Amino acid sequence: MVSFDRELPPGGPVIRGFAGTAFRIEDRIVPGGLWLTPVDALDWNPPVLVDALTAAHLPDLPNVAPTPEFLLLGTGPTMRRPSPAFMAEIEALGFGVEPMDSRAAARAWNVLRGEDRWIVAALMPL
Repeated sequence: MVSFDRELPPGGPVIRGFAGTAFRIEDRIVPGGLWLTPVDALDWNPPVLVDALTAAHLPDLPNVAPTPEFLLLGTGPTMRRPSPAFMAEIEALGFGVEPMDSRAAARAWNVLRGEDRWIVAALMPL
C-alpha cells in the first residue's frame, strides 16, 4: 500500500493511500470511484468508460460553493482524455478540467488541498 500521511493534513478529506483498486480516505476504504470536495468525500459511481462521462455523472458539482478553481479528474489506471463534450459542459460552469490517471490525481489532491486550493475531484476506480 502506498501511504500519503502528512504531519499537518489539509482541511477536509485526505487521501491516505490506495491499494489494488481502492482508495483510503482517512480510515475508510473506498473500493470504487471517489467524489471529493474541500469538505466531503463520497463514494462515486462513474461510467466504466471515460468517453461516456458527462456532467450529469457529477450531480453535486453545481452545488459546490464557492465555484471551484477546477475539477481534478482521475481517469482510472491510465490517463485518458475525456470527451470534448464533457470538457465543454464543465467549462460552461465556469472552470476547467485537469485530467490525469487516478493515482496521480490522488497525490495532486493532497498537495493542492494542502495549499488550501478550492478544487473538486472525481476519481474513477483504479
